[in-house]
Amino acid sequence: MPPDRVTVVIPTYNERENLPDISKAVTVHGYELLVVDDASPDGTGDLADRLATEDPRISVLHRSSKEGLGPAYAAGFDRALEDGADIVIEMDADFSHDPADLPRMVDAIGEGADLAIGSRYVPGGSTPDWPFTRRVISKGGNLYARVMLGIPTRDATAGFRAFRAGALRSLPYREAQSSGYAFQVEMAMRAHERGLNVVEVPIRFRDRTRGTSKMGTGIVIEAMRLVTVWGWKRVAGGVRLWGR
Repeated sequence: MPPDRVTVVIPTYNERENLPDISKAVTVHGYELLVVDDASPDGTGDLADRLATEDPRISVLHRSSKEGLGPAYAAGFDRALEDGADIVIEMDADFSHDPADLPRMVDAIGEGADLAIGSRYVPGGSTPDWPFTRRVISKGGNLYARVMLGIPTRDATAGFRAFRAGALRSLPYREAQSSGYAFQVEMAMRAHERGLNVVEVPIRFRDRTRGTSKMGTGIVIEAMRLVTVWGWKRVAGGVRLWGR
């Protein structure tokens, strides 16, 4: 896969401290970088514009307000596909996802995956910075999603993903019901519904060292509520995905 046919989409909100380094770490692989900024008040968008003038592999999509992760990714996916990307990757700006793993995600698509998920919960994956309680909560949430939705993905909440362009076009990401991190669960569910080849690539997930996490109680509540609603709809409709 020619590297310039790979676009990495990074949504930003107040990520000025991380943006220069994450931009270099992505573009060193030769990949295109699309920064989707939700009108960050700390000047992240202006900094992204300056970086784009210095490196033609960087482009910026400015959004007028902070509407959540799902809408930001949907806008970024549209732009990446319009610009002709063959592989579209989503990742965070804070180095919790290691840019050194990007070629492994691209290779997974090259080997036949439609969606490659950077997974903390398959053999080889880890969360070395997390306390025991956080691991239990995260693994419990993913187990709940697996059982309720009938999907085999062990890390459905993961935000480090690579999509084959054709597979991404087949997903209803513009009509997603979730605006927060439940967007990731929803896209995993929709991918399995459509019979896409979903693989999990083990990664080491690290906590951010700069900036402030965007994860909050409201995001967790939205995710649990939606997973429960989707799960009951699946049961009521007699739909079974896992092992079909």
